[in-house]
Amino acid sequence: MMTETDFANRLSSFMSEYLPHDRNVSKHTLASYKVAFIDFIIFMEKQKSVNVNRVMLKHITRENILDYLHWIETEKGISLATRNYRLAAVKSFCRFLMYKDVDRMAQWQNIMSIPKAKTEKKALEYLTPEGIKLILEQPDQSTSMGRRHLALLALMYDTAARVQEMADLIVGSLRIQSEPYTIKIVGKGNKARIVPLSKEQVSLIKQYMSENQKLLVSHTSPLFQNSRGEKLTREGIAYILKRYADMARHLNPGLIPQRISPHCIRHSRAMHLLHKGAMHIVDLRDFLGHASIVTTGVYARADSKAKREALEQAYKGATSEMSEREWENDKNLLTWLKQLGH
Repeated sequence: MMTETDFANRLSSFMSEYLPHDRNVSKHTLASYKVAFIDFIIFMEKQKSVNVNRVMLKHITRENILDYLHWIETEKGISLATRNYRLAAVKSFCRFLMYKDVDRMAQWQNIMSIPKAKTEKKALEYLTPEGIKLILEQPDQSTSMGRRHLALLALMYDTAARVQEMADLIVGSLRIQSEPYTIKIVGKGNKARIVPLSKEQVSLIKQYMSENQKLLVSHTSPLFQNSRGEKLTREGIAYILKRYADMARHLNPGLIPQRISPHCIRHSRAMHLLHKGAMHIVDLRDFLGHASIVTTGVYARADSKAKREALEQAYKGATSEMSEREWENDKNLLTWLKQLGH
């Protein structure tokens, strides 16, 4: 039996129970999904004249979802890639509803069949080893801040960690008392992987930690902190990288592109390992924390020297291988969604 809160109840369960507990999604995925449904509720009110507290499961139709996607493209000016992320959030919700509301299975399947928008594939951006070396030469090692920044940037390159993975590192992530030196990186979906560290990297980390013993007092202390003693944000790490990339570009514009991001450093490390033949494509997948080896295949396609052999290996491997009670405490779904995660 449909009620005025059937959508709210299901969405509450989806956002606060299914995603974080059953699917174990990251907080960033949860935040992205939250925005998708906030936009959908606003769309229903503005474009379909449905009050935010009157949105029901009967409104989750293929027609409404297609209109919603068109609206966020034209009215909000989002990219096709972001449009696809919003669609992925809706499809995930419909997949959840297939188990919770089987009487409307055809309704959910109609939405699941909505295709993604085709987006232009961008060329993989990465630096040469010389470009990386030039950036790492820029921090002033005569200062504590310079040594801290060098340790951060060198570790980001050495491990090919994602920027959020770098921000989430804690003192306890490190195993550098004796060889083999490793670091535990927690990636997407809270999946952990153990990454080896070079002796040179460990030397930088030990020097940094020795200088900052008062900050790194606990096993759970953030490994890299800002001036307020809080863990660095993604934006903070990107700012540090940009600072030294700008300095390096001034010295040699040909080595450093105008736009550079932490993900570019990750790409660079992967390409260098692949180009040197230092790592099999399957090992590279595990090193990078990819769920599928097909994802790792992008590096093989980008590197002309390793293209044929590594790409064949990649595709060969690919073929073998919030509670309802919370809702009851707040009848305004839009308010609840906006507060989720705060």
